[in-house]
Amino acid sequence: MGAACNFRIGHGYDVHRLAEGRDLILGGVKIPYERGLLGHSDADVLAHAIMDALLGAAAMGDIGHLFPDSDERWRGADSLVLMRAVCGEHLAPAGYRIVNIDATVCAQKPKLAPFIGEMRERIAAACGMDKEQVSVKATTEEGLGFTGSGEGMSATAVCLICRE
Repeated sequence: MGAACNFRIGHGYDVHRLAEGRDLILGGVKIPYERGLLGHSDADVLAHAIMDALLGAAAMGDIGHLFPDSDERWRGADSLVLMRAVCGEHLAPAGYRIVNIDATVCAQKPKLAPFIGEMRERIAAACGMDKEQVSVKATTEEGLGFTGSGEGMSATAVCLICRE
């Protein structure tokens, strides 16, 4: 089996407001909906939570540190391009590999179940891992809070990384 693995767990959270005139992008998938998430990049709340979990596990800060919204290079950025950079330019060179990712999107609408398979595939590809290592779930908040009222969406993610 080789040398012992130094396992590390990370947690990420992100939230964005829904707004007219924006595409809704979750996990790199464009989802048909009348509003999208507002942010400096594509505002992919799911990808942002996952990146923060990965960076947190490696004690490398967060996406705001790597891709600040004060930098025009990141305006409208594809979050999966940023995720590839997190994995390929930060985690991998430091010797980390991702064991698994588990993430949840909180949104009252639209129904996300039909898109989860594609989200898992795109996230796995961006991270250089198998789809079976990525779990994405969606839930409503039963009409409660800002997600329940349809003002915005949030996502949480946990991950396990390893350095041998």
